[in-house]
Amino acid sequence: MKLAVVGGGSTYTPELIDGLLVMSESFTIDEIALMDTDAERLRVVGDFAKRMVAAAGRSTVITPTSDLAEAVTGAAAVLIQLRVGGQATRHSDETFPHDCGCIGQETTGAGGFAKALRTVPVVLDIADRVRALAGENTWIVDFTNPVGIVTRSLLDAGHRAVGLCNVAINFERNFAEVLGVGHERIQLKHVGLNHLSWETAVYVDGVDQLPGLLEARIDAVAEKFRITPGHLRLQQAVPSYYLHYYYAHDEVLGEQLSEPSRAEVVMEVERQLLDVYRDPAVTTKPEQLQQRGGRYYSLAAIQLVASLLRDTKDVQVVNVRNNGTLPFLPDEAVIEAASVIGAGGPAPLAIGRVDRSMEGLIAHVSAYEELAVEAALHGGRHRVEKALLAHPLVGQYAIAEKLTDRLLAENARFLPWAR
Repeated sequence: MKLAVVGGGSTYTPELIDGLLVMSESFTIDEIALMDTDAERLRVVGDFAKRMVAAAGRSTVITPTSDLAEAVTGAAAVLIQLRVGGQATRHSDETFPHDCGCIGQETTGAGGFAKALRTVPVVLDIADRVRALAGENTWIVDFTNPVGIVTRSLLDAGHRAVGLCNVAINFERNFAEVLGVGHERIQLKHVGLNHLSWETAVYVDGVDQLPGLLEARIDAVAEKFRITPGHLRLQQAVPSYYLHYYYAHDEVLGEQLSEPSRAEVVMEVERQLLDVYRDPAVTTKPEQLQQRGGRYYSLAAIQLVASLLRDTKDVQVVNVRNNGTLPFLPDEAVIEAASVIGAGGPAPLAIGRVDRSMEGLIAHVSAYEELAVEAALHGGRHRVEKALLAHPLVGQYAIAEKLTDRLLAENARFLPWAR
């Protein structure tokens, strides 16, 4: 079995190789093709990946290549993890909104929208080539942010695609620690969209433990998930980290204005990681990789691919069509939800009633995401400004207009229609 990774020169890739090694006894991959256009990064990461596999005594072949056709031909699944423009564009996404009094972030708000505009056409072009080269049955697993918008564009274009994020798998591990149980016994009731989600139930062996946690151990939950006990009581749910961009916008903006951007931090971490990867004596995932982010990404990715290809019908949290799961959203919307994973694709589990304080924000952001896909596919200043106006972190004519000016100025070289 062959797996292809588009963006294989990423410093994340050793995480993926580590996940493969962890699961190698239950899920065998004969070859992993690492495709990237950055020849030097591909060489460094590819050589390190080969050393990791050899040191673990595995027979998986690592094939670094700059040729997409070579990478995806014969692949059962293709994982896409790319960043158009690299960390420089991330730095732009995290800073240009500040001029308009808005938070800068690479997956939400104006910054996340800029990333979507750059990314969607590139991913769709890759997906079209994957379908032509590897066939319509090849699964595309998208880990490229903003995952919800990119996944929606892939599904709308008829691709066999699933979106993946590591937020839920981190929740599983963290709840397992709080409850003192094995993470394999945890199942989440995960409600919302990518980077806009809440855990409204935490099942251990089928029994919801969240009400008891919020009653008897609320301080431990608050500390673990970095939220106040009062806010936990208010919603009776645990919000993902990304909700603080909405619930504490002004506080976060103040912090961003006084600190280096996350892109600047990541650029230094990546420089250090690549130096470590170059060391021929290093054969295992380094501790510094934890600073890069993407914790448990490797396991989430390999588990998802394994379940799709082996038709295991286990439950994982993925980005998938709504299809009535959240009745206040259109069927074609993409949500992030616990789903049964089988050869036919993910099928979201029933969620039932959603608290109105969550429902309103989910519907608001989902509407923005639909407009964002339209802008990414068809271009046009008016579509950009309309999508920004629809975003709850913008929502004012004057700010949307100014953000549009700044976004297009920063990204025109990546948007043919804007040049």
